[in-house]
Amino acid sequence: MKIEFGFELFNNFKDLYFLIDENGDILRANKTVKDFYAPDEIEGKNFYKLVEITHREKVKLQLLECFRSEENIELFLVLNTKDSTIDLVANTSVIKQNENCYLLLQAKDITEQRKKELELLQFYYVAENTINPLQITDISGNMIYVNPAFIKASGYSKDELLGKNPKIFGSKKHSKSFWKEMWETILSGKTWYGEVENKRKDGEPFYTQLLVSPIVNSNNQLQGFFGIHRDISDKKLLEKQLIHTQKMESIGTLAAGVAHEVGNPLASISAIVQVIQRYSKDPFIIERLGLVKNQVTRISKIIRDLVDFSRPSNYKLQLTDINENIREAIEIVRIGAKAKQIEFQQDLSSNIPLLPLIADQIQQIFVNILLNAVDAINEKQNSSRNFITVKSEILDNFVMLTFSDSGTGIKEENIGKVFEPFFTTKREGKGTGLGLWVSYGIIKSFKGDIEVKSLLGKGTTFIIKLPINRS
Repeated sequence: MKIEFGFELFNNFKDLYFLIDENGDILRANKTVKDFYAPDEIEGKNFYKLVEITHREKVKLQLLECFRSEENIELFLVLNTKDSTIDLVANTSVIKQNENCYLLLQAKDITEQRKKELELLQFYYVAENTINPLQITDISGNMIYVNPAFIKASGYSKDELLGKNPKIFGSKKHSKSFWKEMWETILSGKTWYGEVENKRKDGEPFYTQLLVSPIVNSNNQLQGFFGIHRDISDKKLLEKQLIHTQKMESIGTLAAGVAHEVGNPLASISAIVQVIQRYSKDPFIIERLGLVKNQVTRISKIIRDLVDFSRPSNYKLQLTDINENIREAIEIVRIGAKAKQIEFQQDLSSNIPLLPLIADQIQQIFVNILLNAVDAINEKQNSSRNFITVKSEILDNFVMLTFSDSGTGIKEENIGKVFEPFFTTKREGKGTGLGLWVSYGIIKSFKGDIEVKSLLGKGTTFIIKLPINRS
């Protein structure tokens, strides 16, 4: 039994079907093709004229080769329609009839697919090049995509992040209720926004404003979550510095009042002690008065430090050789008995310019830092090598001074307190806790900055920044 089919068979298919001859003329087209074109635009017209001009020559060469080799091929083409353009992926079937050769072209419309691919490509390009850290997780919260900015911000490699839960860089500074509220929000299909503190691979804090948005498919089913971070570490640092500065200003004002109120009674006590010492013959009383006098002297020193910090300086600025000032400070500290076993290292740049400072005050800072380093080294037990390193250099428009020691270091929770008044890590009676506070005030008066870095058991580093141009 012989069964024959007409071209009308393809009218029920949703793909586009063309029958073309070796000249590229369209002999037949199915109903789907005619949905895109007017009747007079199809049959009898040349197929190549439908192809978008930038693709036309390539498509023509491919189809001519198909006629010549009589081999079926797959190709991509873009056709101009009466309304716009359509993207197609086509397959050819060579049909030979007598001496004639024809091509049956079956083309699948992939316009929407290509559109989505282009959108995905555009998103990928933006995501890969944005400065904001981005991450995509599955519905369990495990990361399936991170952009280069996220890798840089976290300190982890891409392989260390993919497949892992963001808990790996959690700082544990947020409560369970904080994260519970976030999960309840995004699982309900809503966007969550908040500030988070994460921890980089090296342990340093990383502050961001985080926006987490659910990812849903066309059926509104949850597929994962998209997170975008905005780095606010600098903002947090400035906030801390502002709070610290305001606190120091308040304490300075308070200190001035306390110094005034305590100074007068203290002078009276000192005078009375001296009178009694002069007239008393009792050894016990003389001994006890000596203890009182020592404590009065100690309190007087604290009062002087408070006054020095809280009132404007009457000293005049003069051009100061920072390197020479450092050398003198080291010589002052080096002669002390506690510094005999300590190696002092100097790496002072010869390019440091003269700076408008008060030489005595800046040297007071250097001596104070060096003495603290000596005490920290002496508190450390079983140290094979004791050293203090001082370095001066120019960085951007600042003179950078670095004081590093191999001492006991400072506990992490105490680092933020070292510039506060009366805070000291030394044993009772070994320090007033005012040296670094006063140093902080002096550095700020020179429009500079001072910071401390420390690892417990490894040592401490103080970094002083002084502007070269103080206009």
